[in-house]
Amino acid sequence: MKTAPLETILAVVTLHRETVGGGAPIFYAKDEEEREKIALYLSRILDAMAHDLENGTYIIVKH
Repeated sequence: MKTAPLETILAVVTLHRETVGGGAPIFYAKDEEEREKIALYLSRILDAMAHDLENGTYIIVKH
């Protein structure tokens, strides 16, 4: 019997300190350009996917 793969949020990259919290590491960016750059670098380093939540936040997810 196969089990479903487990997705894990490895990191959060955001512009908005007040809107995020939780157990994953949170990276705060000063602007959109830095947010995208950090998300891209983390996704490459962690071999994961960056997902834009379109609210100033990316989540880095291992699928």
